[in-house]
Amino acid sequence: MGESWWLWGVFALLVLAMLGVDLLMRGDTHKVSMKEAAAWSTVWVLVSLLFGAGLWAYLYTTQDITMANSKATEFLTGYLIEKSLSVDNVFVWLTLFSFFGISPELQRRVLIYGVLGAVVLRIVIILIGAWLVRNFEWVLYVFGAFLVFTGVKMAWGANKQSNVENNRLLRWMRGHLRITRSLHGNRFTIKEQGKRWATPLLVVLIMVEISDIIFAVDSIPAIFAITRDTFIVLTSNIFAVLGLRAMYFLFAGLAERFSLLDYGLALVLVFIGIKLLIEHWYTIPIGWSLAVVAVVVSGTMAFSWYWTDRHATSS
Repeated sequence: MGESWWLWGVFALLVLAMLGVDLLMRGDTHKVSMKEAAAWSTVWVLVSLLFGAGLWAYLYTTQDITMANSKATEFLTGYLIEKSLSVDNVFVWLTLFSFFGISPELQRRVLIYGVLGAVVLRIVIILIGAWLVRNFEWVLYVFGAFLVFTGVKMAWGANKQSNVENNRLLRWMRGHLRITRSLHGNRFTIKEQGKRWATPLLVVLIMVEISDIIFAVDSIPAIFAITRDTFIVLTSNIFAVLGLRAMYFLFAGLAERFSLLDYGLALVLVFIGIKLLIEHWYTIPIGWSLAVVAVVVSGTMAFSWYWTDRHATSS
């Protein structure tokens, strides 16, 4: 779809417009309520689905219904995979904000820059990944094996508490940066006695960005298992990332309700990894992939909610 340059333009304008509305209307230290987070999460999902519908209509008009159905399903599957795997980002952010004592107002400021940085980093990583797949097709088997390994590792470490204090990146920053002991409002750096100091807010921002790079290494190979179309990979990924901030504030008060979700996400990664590994001999249809991801994720969320309620009642 690279020949349809104007599709890239529509996508870019849509993303910039949504970011502009989000940033200009609410300010970077606005406290996001659960109701507002739910509303914006709905808006982002609707915009993504409308984009997918527009893509289908364009391909149906210019090519045929088979191509339209195939590309639209690829977009929807990639979006769902990225959206599902992004939940782990939310849990990591919750841990970081809790550890550093970042208030909800300042959390939004961090996530504004965090998500903007994530968009740029995702674009770079996806373009690199597309180049690798195009020139070294065998790398798909590496992706597949890595996804299976990551899925098993995720299931093994599910619900284990991470110790931020022992995080290697945090230890490195404390050893190489001048960091203030306390926050200084919404400032990332301050200047004292002629020296520039980083505040804990900057430390959290750096750790948020690094965590997204780590999760991108999992999620982006997963989308290449669905499609090799760079346009589909990029648009589905970016739309999912742009809704991350709203999803964070929506899930922030419900994280304990989804304590079993990691097991479902692990199963999704293993399934997609196996899909890549056996592709030479058998290609799992995109529709089946979409169904498996949707059923596993929604089923795990529903069961996790039920499990939490049951244990809360019994205790």
